[in-house]
Amino acid sequence: MLTFNDLKPIVLSIAILIGWLAHCDRANAGQSQVLTLAGGCFWCVEADFESVKGVQSAVSGYTGGSVKNPTYKQVSHGGTGHFEAVQIRFDPDMVSRETLLDLFFRSVDPTDAGGQFCDRGDSYRTAIFVSDPAEKAQAEAAKIRAEAALGQKIVTPILAEARFYPAEGYHQDYYKSEKTVLTRFGPIKQWKAYKRYRDSCGRDIRVQQLWGDAAAFAGG
Repeated sequence: MLTFNDLKPIVLSIAILIGWLAHCDRANAGQSQVLTLAGGCFWCVEADFESVKGVQSAVSGYTGGSVKNPTYKQVSHGGTGHFEAVQIRFDPDMVSRETLLDLFFRSVDPTDAGGQFCDRGDSYRTAIFVSDPAEKAQAEAAKIRAEAALGQKIVTPILAEARFYPAEGYHQDYYKSEKTVLTRFGPIKQWKAYKRYRDSCGRDIRVQQLWGDAAAFAGG
């Protein structure tokens, strides 16, 4: 019959193994960070940032408002307080938060307080969401750099991180989906509908007007 002293080395070994596994999980989790941005149409922001090396994923969704589990219809109609936003997960060893923030400012019109490009209303405003003082300081520094480079006042607010609600499934990866959707152009692939929307909305033209050669993602 095994005694406690007999079992003690086994229990200790199991405890060490559990601790090691937990450490590995924390280390793996520490390899990625999250940055949440609102830059007008979330299809465009998602498409732009998924092209950046070091970005692991970009999820379209809603944040900043008071309505729980909002729908696209609710947010786009206004009154929820939510922004269309994208939650970006990235590897800081491959791309820094500073770089992503600089790219963000140069991919939008941060002088426009009423929306972005052809999309008007509060849900289409730009914003940066931060979770702690360090992230806030980085965002403020990026805003100062962008304002100095642009030579115009930037109105993009830096807001406390709020709960992020992923958008409906059909919004995810809209820019590259092969699914067929019915639009005013007729039934076409989603990626073609996205391209036509982006072109007709004037996003890239306006970004290039503002930022010139520093424009990020223009033509994406």
